[in-house]
Amino acid sequence: MKKQIPAVKGTKDILPGEAKKWQCVEVMVKYICELYGYKEIRTPVFEATELFEKGTGETSDIVIKEMYTFVDKAGRSLTLRPEYTPSVVRSIIENRLYLKPEPLRFYYIGPMFRYDKPQKGRYRQFHQLDVEVFNEEDPAVDAELVEMADHLLQELHVAGTETLVNSVGCKKCRPFYTKELRSQAERAREALCPDCRRKVITNPLRIFDCKVEACREIAQTFPKITDYLCQECREHFNRFCEHLDFFGIKYRIEPRLVRGLDYYTKTTFEIISTKLGAQDAIIGGGRYDDMMKEFGGPDICAIGFAMGLERLLSVVPFKKKREPFLYVAYLGEEAKRAGMSLVRLLRREGVECLLEYRDKSLKTQMGRANKLGASWVLIIGEEEVRKERYQLKNMATGQQEEKSREEILGVIRKAS
Repeated sequence: MKKQIPAVKGTKDILPGEAKKWQCVEVMVKYICELYGYKEIRTPVFEATELFEKGTGETSDIVIKEMYTFVDKAGRSLTLRPEYTPSVVRSIIENRLYLKPEPLRFYYIGPMFRYDKPQKGRYRQFHQLDVEVFNEEDPAVDAELVEMADHLLQELHVAGTETLVNSVGCKKCRPFYTKELRSQAERAREALCPDCRRKVITNPLRIFDCKVEACREIAQTFPKITDYLCQECREHFNRFCEHLDFFGIKYRIEPRLVRGLDYYTKTTFEIISTKLGAQDAIIGGGRYDDMMKEFGGPDICAIGFAMGLERLLSVVPFKKKREPFLYVAYLGEEAKRAGMSLVRLLRREGVECLLEYRDKSLKTQMGRANKLGASWVLIIGEEEVRKERYQLKNMATGQQEEKSREEILGVIRKAS
């Protein structure tokens, strides 16, 4: 007996029944993004490793512990994308999109890759919606992004969410905060987990991301970044909150919300779910005004958010529903050919049809149609082929009638 090869740990198959749910969510996501003026962009699934090291931050957990990096046959270090923003920034610069008249508003849906501990809603290959807007510095666009995310969740009937907001300052004011934070974290160093002890030196802001309860309790005693904001950052944050109030978005200011990436400036935000436990963030994002310039492009500000689709799907309510379709049951070669001709016609008229090329009895085929949840069964035998009139059975009512090609289409359209 040959050895079975299972799926790699941290990955999963999306089977046809579940894929239908993904499609429903993806259709709504694209619809909402287009409503707000965002256009789809697609970039390669792997990039030069340097792109993510530079963009995501050399001290972030993603770069240090989670990237899938490999050397190709030409000796280049490449990485499967762990997140999307660096790729979008690279594409804008490389394709000089900032010189075109269209707004720099983009969205993308696709797979990301991180070597992380698999758990509910988190896989090593996972999928994200990313939304990015560039060259719009008004805090009104920050608020509109949050409103857009809220709109999407409402359209998907996601309940039990809370919006958290914060400002992480900028290059002018954050160094003063980081210095004070590092000083206090150093005093609490022995009580922190080994990973947070490392972060005291590399980037003490990352301590706020720790999931260890003892570290989280200690972090609550650390100074708040909102007390160290410069005048520009404070005004930006206040106006951001005013715009949220204008949109009627309920939110809570969370001074320790720093997100997990090094490039954020000013606004950060999350939408969390009460149904997901410790890993409760559905949507997270913020500003990264310095990133484009640091990548060698123009000095253009930016803001965006990411949404994990696996987590989102776990909180989207779905009603079990099978779309109406026609099953063809036939007896004999001529009946099969007549069925093939009929389904070709019906499919071109937008009718979902299933004709299985399996030599089975009529009873077996009717059983299959019932098991699969067919709305109608078209029965074709020698007599039906000769008369060119076919037996159409409504599986819900049990009513069976003899119909011509044109009449079959009329019955299905009337019922749809």
